[in-house]
Amino acid sequence: MKVISLVPSITETLFDLGLTSDEIIGRTKFCIHPTELINDVEIIGGTKNLNIEKIRSLKPDLIIANKEENVKEQVEELMKDFKVLVTNVETLEDNYYLIKKLGHLFGKEEKAQFFNLKTYEVFDIPKPENKFKVAYLIWKDPYMTVGGDTFISKILEELGFENQFKNKKRYPEIQLDDLKEADFIFLSSEPFPFKEKHIAEIQNICVDQKIMIVDGEAFSWYGSHLAKCGEYYRQLLDEIFTAK
Repeated sequence: MKVISLVPSITETLFDLGLTSDEIIGRTKFCIHPTELINDVEIIGGTKNLNIEKIRSLKPDLIIANKEENVKEQVEELMKDFKVLVTNVETLEDNYYLIKKLGHLFGKEEKAQFFNLKTYEVFDIPKPENKFKVAYLIWKDPYMTVGGDTFISKILEELGFENQFKNKKRYPEIQLDDLKEADFIFLSSEPFPFKEKHIAEIQNICVDQKIMIVDGEAFSWYGSHLAKCGEYYRQLLDEIFTAK
């Protein structure tokens, strides 16, 4: 089966399940894992600006998209000519069924079960007894955070944190003064590439908050990627315990 993935975390998952570049014939420019394999796969644009004609020229048997990461109109255009699987992952349970479905679809059930079991092991770790309130920033100018209906928020909860903006929807804009109720402010490495210099800028306003750069992939990439984040989560929680 010739497949095109329009989703970075799904591209990684397909390779992890055992598919090869003979089967994965198209990917977005943001599909960067696994680094040693993706260079053999054609780039078909970005997640939100697909090269429809290039996709047509590759003649895939299946295209895998995502409700949030891809543009509805572009996906619907592809549906006119191709079989398109539209995924939607908001929770760990959704992630379980995504991996299971992909495993069944490509005859990789054993590998899928391995990654699902590994993912649940990853989150079976000691967590803070008291839930620290976290503000998770994904963008600057304007500052944007994550609402309670996002995958990132669910991962925060799975790690034992409370999303300060859990009562908000999607990705609301906020002011720095809004962050003063948080115990921790997490600055994500993506999509905006927060750096150490941004900590100082925010600390001028949020003087009582502990501010940290966090690995955005560990909070926003689903599929098999979560199964590889165990050591990172443990180190993060150790740092949290030390800070408080």
